[in-house]
Amino acid sequence: MQILKTHYHPDVKTLEDRSIFTRLATRAIAMYGETILLLYTERYDDYSLPGGGLDLDENRVDGMKRELIEETGAKDIQNILPFGAYEEYRPWYKPDYDIQHMISYCYTCQINRELGDSQMESYEIKNGMRALWMDIHKAIKHNEHTMATSDKKGMSIERDTFLLRLIAKSKIE
Repeated sequence: MQILKTHYHPDVKTLEDRSIFTRLATRAIAMYGETILLLYTERYDDYSLPGGGLDLDENRVDGMKRELIEETGAKDIQNILPFGAYEEYRPWYKPDYDIQHMISYCYTCQINRELGDSQMESYEIKNGMRALWMDIHKAIKHNEHTMATSDKKGMSIERDTFLLRLIAKSKIE
């Protein structure tokens, strides 16, 4: 899958002599016209693509479908196509490694507009995360405002805003 961008968090000054672990993740892109399925996270006041980490030895497409169902209650997932990958290097705040190297594999898909019940993890619920259909341009504008003005923004907002801009340009359906 084509790498769309490699991003280095501002706190990652060098990879030399740093302990790095790689985390593989997936992101789902489901759209109807200008409306996209996103997750709003109250804690960070941002919109993000549904997705998350792959389980050990999990197939990427299976992982994308699992995360999409868990986070949004998506039904009838079909026509899955690769969109591209976003690679990032972030600081890691646990003692075992210095840096997290995350690769997010993004896939477009079609789903039923009606969502079922999500099965969010406890931290997602605690962060006020919820799935919703949103105008992609309003989501981009909102995230840009959050990046410019908020001190509580999460580390994923730059990735997701970059991807949303690219998706909006590509007119996926």
